[in-house]
Amino acid sequence: MSNKPKINTYANLRTLARKLRDDLGGVELILLYAYNRTGKTRLSMEFKDAGKRKTKKNPGGIADTLYFNAYTEDLFTWDNDIENDTARGLKINQASRFFDGFKNEPLEPTIDEYLKRYADFDFDFTFQEVPLGNESFSRPVFVSFRKDDESHIKISRGEQNIFIWCVFMAICEQVLKYPGAYPAVKHVYIDDPISSLDDNNAIAVACDLAKLLRRAASRTDQNGAAAPMRIVFSSHHALFFNVMCNEIGRAKEGEPKVTHKRYFLHRPNGDGAYTLRATEDTPFFHHVASLSELQLAADPGTGKLYTFHFNALRSIMEKTASFFGHADISFCLKVLDNEEDRALYNRALNLLSHGKYAIHEPTEMGEDNKELFRRILEDFTTKFQFDLPDILAAAPVAAAPVSVSTP
Repeated sequence: MSNKPKINTYANLRTLARKLRDDLGGVELILLYAYNRTGKTRLSMEFKDAGKRKTKKNPGGIADTLYFNAYTEDLFTWDNDIENDTARGLKINQASRFFDGFKNEPLEPTIDEYLKRYADFDFDFTFQEVPLGNESFSRPVFVSFRKDDESHIKISRGEQNIFIWCVFMAICEQVLKYPGAYPAVKHVYIDDPISSLDDNNAIAVACDLAKLLRRAASRTDQNGAAAPMRIVFSSHHALFFNVMCNEIGRAKEGEPKVTHKRYFLHRPNGDGAYTLRATEDTPFFHHVASLSELQLAADPGTGKLYTFHFNALRSIMEKTASFFGHADISFCLKVLDNEEDRALYNRALNLLSHGKYAIHEPTEMGEDNKELFRRILEDFTTKFQFDLPDILAAAPVAAAPVSVSTP
């Protein structure tokens, strides 16, 4: 009898969002791994929208989800001040209630505390008084950046993203600190918070986020009663996802355990239905799933192989070698019986997964390189006996003896 985790299929994003909400009735956190263009951002918005639909339990249609995704980043728009070339910075969208978090107390110290962990620039908000009932509060309308003695500096897109992420983290801190001020917020949905970040910052952000989510899962209300926030986190970033799995899954002395589920989210045909596969015992499942993607691409009848597929295969081989405690892919090649093949494969993987071949553009491989790729893939998956997921129904890979060819 197969012991593979069950794969569940959902016809659309609404039914998938309902599944996640049902799961959160029994756990505090859901971790989703999915490739880019799967629909993660749209899923986060469907989840959010489901929380503000008028129902018997929510007759007023009051939103119950604090979320971070690409839409959150779009609340900040860079202005180069083309006319004067002096007041450069980020304009803040005033139509969003996202910035109501500033109404309880200044958020700058918390934002600065987070930002100092990842970047070396400072920031200054420009505020404007806005009405709130019979009172008013200062709401940010613009933020500029400085470093050393230079003000209104231009920062990179990655630096913008990490600043916006720090603002979100500070608002989350407010929700935890003042539960009475946010009685409707019951869920947090975080989708891909680390676009444009290097791996070092990705690890740091993941560790900080895991700490915050542990606190959110053990939140209490103003009377001290348990009021955990239910959280969904999704990412396409393999390193970030694995750090989150490790940090959340590891028991921490003096800290509450977070009950959670892990899923691989996939859209097999690029549109239509979605599938969820539980990966609680195998957080590296998505690498194995990537092999099935490569199997489909390598199918001589229906697949298409592009130059970047060599990069993808090399990455999986590196992770496999690391899993077994070895430094590089030579470990994966040593298991091959034929010494001539070992030399050929090593040369091909080194040559075809670097330089101009590493650019992720839809450049189709030449026929010789396609056959070589199929041979390497087949030998690798056969020797290591991967149990490939059936979500992709990958066809067998055809192979033929070839030599390396280069343009």
